[in-house]
Amino acid sequence: MSEMKLYAFACGQITMDRTYLAPGTGDGQQIVVPMPIFLILHPKGNVLVDTGPHKDVIADAEGRWGSRFLRLARPVMQPGDDVVSQLASIGYRPEDIAIVVNSHFHNDHAGGNQFFPHATFLVQRAEMDAWRDPELRQRMNYYPADVDHPLRYQVVDGDYDVHGDGTVLLVPTFGHSPGHQSVLVRLPNTGPVILTGDGCYLRENLEQHIVPKIGWDREVMGRSIAKLRDLRDREQALVIYGHDADSWARLKHAPEFYD
Repeated sequence: MSEMKLYAFACGQITMDRTYLAPGTGDGQQIVVPMPIFLILHPKGNVLVDTGPHKDVIADAEGRWGSRFLRLARPVMQPGDDVVSQLASIGYRPEDIAIVVNSHFHNDHAGGNQFFPHATFLVQRAEMDAWRDPELRQRMNYYPADVDHPLRYQVVDGDYDVHGDGTVLLVPTFGHSPGHQSVLVRLPNTGPVILTGDGCYLRENLEQHIVPKIGWDREVMGRSIAKLRDLRDREQALVIYGHDADSWARLKHAPEFYD
């Protein structure tokens, strides 16, 4: 598996009140955090984890996301921050992606889905069911413009081995959304890496068991945070958090990679 590599990109940043991510740790403080996506090069098919925000956010965030969402969080994006441009920066095209893993359907994670018509999208059944429920779709701020495209969505139930070889595993971490999933990547040299997605925004969430203020079900999310901590300890894994600027600054970013 020497061909395996993990690249981390930021599709711009997003500004929000720290209260939402880790209540009790700087409430009212506006923080700027990355909106990450990840490319896993794999001999059995390249995997993209999340597609970031849609490129239209760069020119017209309100038109794409609406004023209701922008009252909670505002994107900070420049031309070239979109998923297609980020992949192109290291020589990859949408056609080079065999599988897209949507951690969940929020606008900063699934906004670029439409640009990968040749890929198979792996989504937890609970997330797809939430998307199909009009009431939940509105409550969760899912946008049809992000998800409602003629793409190959494949639902999975629970833990899922993407290539059948134990190297890329989908791990249900419900709570932030009804069907949120994280990804465990086992690299030949670096070892295990956990991509938490929004299952765990910040290091403090994991280390101090601080349950975020925003999400579908805080009790369920608390159990998922504990699950991620147990997984980290069991695998002795590097953890890459969903929106942690401090941790992000210490990581390798594309064109550097983990192998």
